[in-house]
Amino acid sequence: MNRNSKLNASTLRKIAGQEGISFTQLRQGIKTNKIIILGSRQRPTQPLAIGQGLRVKVNANIGTSPDVVSRKNELAKLKAAIEAGADTVMDLSTGGNLDEIRQAILAATTVPVGSVPIYQAAVTARQQHKSLVELKPKDLLQAVRKHLDDGIDFVTIHCGITRKNVQSLLRAKRLTGVVSRGGSLIIEWMRYNRAENPFYEYYDELLAMAKEYRAVVSLGDGLRPGSLHDATDEPQIRELIVIGELVTRAREAGVGAMVEGPGHVPINQIEANVLLEKAICADAPFYVLGPLVTDISCGYDHITSAIGGALAGYYGADFLCYVTPTEHLGLPDPQDVYDGVIASKIAAHAADVAKGDKIAKAWDEKLSRARADMDWGKMIQFCLAPKKAKEILDKNRVKMQEPCTMCGEFCAMKKFQEIIKRKER
Repeated sequence: MNRNSKLNASTLRKIAGQEGISFTQLRQGIKTNKIIILGSRQRPTQPLAIGQGLRVKVNANIGTSPDVVSRKNELAKLKAAIEAGADTVMDLSTGGNLDEIRQAILAATTVPVGSVPIYQAAVTARQQHKSLVELKPKDLLQAVRKHLDDGIDFVTIHCGITRKNVQSLLRAKRLTGVVSRGGSLIIEWMRYNRAENPFYEYYDELLAMAKEYRAVVSLGDGLRPGSLHDATDEPQIRELIVIGELVTRAREAGVGAMVEGPGHVPINQIEANVLLEKAICADAPFYVLGPLVTDISCGYDHITSAIGGALAGYYGADFLCYVTPTEHLGLPDPQDVYDGVIASKIAAHAADVAKGDKIAKAWDEKLSRARADMDWGKMIQFCLAPKKAKEILDKNRVKMQEPCTMCGEFCAMKKFQEIIKRKER
């Protein structure tokens, strides 16, 4: 049984109620490690459950780049993500004072926070006029501890890249090579030092740290496909097989683990990717990055990602990492973050409805009832993005109990109601 089972019964009952499942179902999911709970013991936060039988969750990535550094902007992005309904955020900062930025985000957040500690190691090395490849394994592990000590709830670690599956990568005829920043950094370190991945070699030490801080390990897919051409290829699957072994070891150590997944995947391969992860990783929670179902939608990648996310969620993915309109083009601003979260929330909700989630279905029915009654106030209340809906209504000067400007006097629902009333008389 993993460390999540140690949460008190009242907390678990509250989570079960929010998810619309029984206390027994939640306890069983945690016991079998098919459900994880995010919530570091370093700081107070509302625990979040992710996994089998629960609603699909959404993560929003924020963080600086070497070219754009502003703590104020990152806090604005955090606020936008939470307002849009993100269940978690990840601080992926690679520019500026990473400690100050991360600590500011942790101090301001109301949702769990994840990070990628190898970015810290790379930036710190550069500030010391070194290269990442000069760092020792203990330096990389220390970066993880620094993040956990600050109160990070889940850490992405690219443990599944091994010397053997790097060789398969070199044989593969990929169009986009390696698109994972963390993955590329690990491969660079391994090639330079002619050594095994230190996060794989010292995985037991990593698990001991995670258990100490009650953190979840998110097993990063460093060899994920960055184009449809590369989807579901040998390097991706080889890495997934290693990750499956690492999930087992995490469970044996009493540490919650989830698995990160692709990436760019054509629609007809999404189901297979989800089923492979669930089979190889013994139903560990699956955290998909999109997936994006086409490569040509630059500027609208949040839409492409939502299409893939809805399908992935329906087939069994548990956690969607959002994509913003600026994906592949630049660092997102707060509005991009908001739009990206909304797109992924729509995808997650669509998946929940399709899977028969009673809470999701009831939500849709409330909105539909308000729409049929032309009760615009209630309809806005039940919208996923009420602010946007109200802006459109106000712009079109729609009056209560009157049709919107799309159909006006030819509104089908209003006509139908009038027909019914005439018949009743």
